[in-house]
Amino acid sequence: MDKKRNVGIIFGGKSGEHEVSLNSAYNVMKAIDRDKFDITPVGITKDGKWIVYDGDIENIKDGTWIDHVTMPSTNLEILAGGKLDEIDVFFPVLHGTFGEDGTIQGLFDIMNVPYVGCGVLASSVAMDKVATKEICKAAGVGTGEYAMLRKSEVLEDMDKCVNLIELCFDYPVFVKPANMGSSVGISKATDKASLKEAIEEAIKYDTKLIIEAFIAGREVEVAVLGNEDAQASVVGEVIPCNEFYDYEAKYLSGDSSVVIIPADISEELSERVRRMAVKAYNAICGSGLARVDFFIEDGGNILLNEINTLPGFTNISMYPKLWQATGIEYTDLITKLIDLAYERYDARKELIYSKESK
Repeated sequence: MDKKRNVGIIFGGKSGEHEVSLNSAYNVMKAIDRDKFDITPVGITKDGKWIVYDGDIENIKDGTWIDHVTMPSTNLEILAGGKLDEIDVFFPVLHGTFGEDGTIQGLFDIMNVPYVGCGVLASSVAMDKVATKEICKAAGVGTGEYAMLRKSEVLEDMDKCVNLIELCFDYPVFVKPANMGSSVGISKATDKASLKEAIEEAIKYDTKLIIEAFIAGREVEVAVLGNEDAQASVVGEVIPCNEFYDYEAKYLSGDSSVVIIPADISEELSERVRRMAVKAYNAICGSGLARVDFFIEDGGNILLNEINTLPGFTNISMYPKLWQATGIEYTDLITKLIDLAYERYDARKELIYSKESK
């Protein structure tokens, strides 16, 4: 029998989505096929310490794992030896900054190890909502109207920034940190006062903001899986319990939001959305997985909202739900993602070696 692969599941992290990561990682650890894989949980604390965790994984879900650590906390020196040398492939179940933005992916590339998910380029592009829209728009993927605002501009003259936004857009508008996920820091502004509040909230999380025009449309999401030959899941629709699909609606009041899988749209429109999802995925050079979110306007016009290269894996997350509806169960999905990590790693290794031999 072949030796089981040891999967290093990395969770936590320094981003504002630390708690979401704990929930996602817990679900992955519970569902992974233990007949095929061993796991090594690796926690990253909010202050950036890396810890090989050997305790009960039940403590990860509620964040108490840090109180049950038997191994001493350390920094990146653990990458040079010990238990991490025994890891065959990494599964970074990290959301947001330092997990989804290409930084840890670059570290894995330097270490020359396989890892689940997109590479440096796709991760960094998709993490930046402005860059995502620019690249996808150039590839022929429709987007709504948007503008960029820097934190330095806000601190210099808030009133000037607000006046410029009011010249460009009608209310309501959405204000978002350019580099956050899980709807953290996002607000809907309906007048000058709420716009200022929204900007003040968003600059807590990033130095660059994106201002988006309101789109009157249905919110749909598609899960994409694969490397060179990516496939799209069925289309799912989200009807949020709150005014928009914010952090609370996703993770705190999720049972009150309505998720319709598959979405109640025509087969023709569904196929167009799925093709557009793969087109956007390919535009950013995606690999492994991503969830691509769209708006569908009246009349069938499809507009990109955003791309998430490490979408949530909680028990209420759309990505695994969409693939389950398409015919891939959660445990099999995790196995497929690990297989894709090796596929991408082997292809990249072969390319690097062939260049070095010339």
